[in-house]
Amino acid sequence: METFDPTELPELLKLYYRRLFPYSQYYRWLNYGGVIKNYFQHREFSFTLKDDIYIRYQSFNNQSDLEKEMQKMNPYKIDIGAVYSHRPNQHNTVKLGAFQAQEKELVFDIDMTDYDDVRRCCSSADICPKCWTLMTMAIRIIDRALKEDFGFKHCLWVYSGRRGVHCWVCDESVRKLSSAVRSGIVEYLSLIKGGQDVKKKVHLSEKIHPFIRKSINIIKKYFEEYALVNQDILKNKESWDKILALVPETIHDELQQGFQKSQNSLQRWEHLKKVASRCQNNIKNDKYGPWLEWEIMLQYCFPRLDINVSKGINHLLKSPFSVHPKTGRISVPIDLQKVDQFDPFTVPTISFICRELDAISTNEEEKEENEAESDVKHRTRDYKKTSLAPYVKVFEHFLENLDKSRKGELLKKSDLQKDF
Repeated sequence: METFDPTELPELLKLYYRRLFPYSQYYRWLNYGGVIKNYFQHREFSFTLKDDIYIRYQSFNNQSDLEKEMQKMNPYKIDIGAVYSHRPNQHNTVKLGAFQAQEKELVFDIDMTDYDDVRRCCSSADICPKCWTLMTMAIRIIDRALKEDFGFKHCLWVYSGRRGVHCWVCDESVRKLSSAVRSGIVEYLSLIKGGQDVKKKVHLSEKIHPFIRKSINIIKKYFEEYALVNQDILKNKESWDKILALVPETIHDELQQGFQKSQNSLQRWEHLKKVASRCQNNIKNDKYGPWLEWEIMLQYCFPRLDINVSKGINHLLKSPFSVHPKTGRISVPIDLQKVDQFDPFTVPTISFICRELDAISTNEEEKEENEAESDVKHRTRDYKKTSLAPYVKVFEHFLENLDKSRKGELLKKSDLQKDF
């Protein structure tokens, strides 16, 4: 994918919002079938414009209203907030304290920078294929828990456009959850505890919760290639000292000796497992357990969630199909069936899809006499001619499942009413 020039962004955004943004699918998502009156109208949007001008409490009557405003403002970034008690664009006219956030999807934000203490390949905003596996594992672990442990059905995973992923849990019951319940869910999903100064961030007790066992099983599938080959976490003394800090001092000497004799991370890890299992078999040392190696695996691979993003109902999160102003990449939905194949470096940039659009023959446009009509006709099919198409398809598939679920619930309700 070609390099992106940020100076071109204003012009590219004009074209993107006029011809490529999937408005009808987007509105279909946030309107949730129009079941609840004014649900879309009471939703907060915020726009970040050129030069970091930030406008909160935007709200719109309908799809056409949203389109007009986006094409007028050409936002550099779009964030989605809560559904409020009143229209957000009238929040100043509501008497103090009455304007309240009432509902929102349960959201998760996973950012690669939170893994800087365990990544050897990159740091801060940089990512590469060697560390992207962290996001793959995070999606697999969190998605499994949300669906199997909590029974949630509709989880939309989205690439942030730069260095992380977002999840939107859209079930009707979930959107109504209180802040306290959201906190409880994030707490359940969090294992990494302690800031930069805390070396050992995972402490397992003797009774291992099924959630942890299932997460370990997912990590095991990736651990060798990711941690021992690509990240080479036991490459040299400097890197293995970090691991020694996570295990009891009584086995440091034995581990050190074995590490020095071994050729690579794979051999050193095998040595660590042997020492750990011997400790585990020694009754006196039952506090080590098999979880000695598990604690290391979890510290290096387990998802790191931004708790505040998930807790607050009124917290804003970057919208799907927003453009990342630094990379130019579109914030696209991720196909869970192909999560292992997802490659952030092949996600189209706004310049790439605009160029694809320009390359399409302009003959069709010349034939159209009525410009307004041509614009509408084009927009419904333009994105289909670009690399954005497969990602919109993933989004449509997600929306179809939401629709089916909603219809199923309505049928259930009407059947119940018939029974009475």
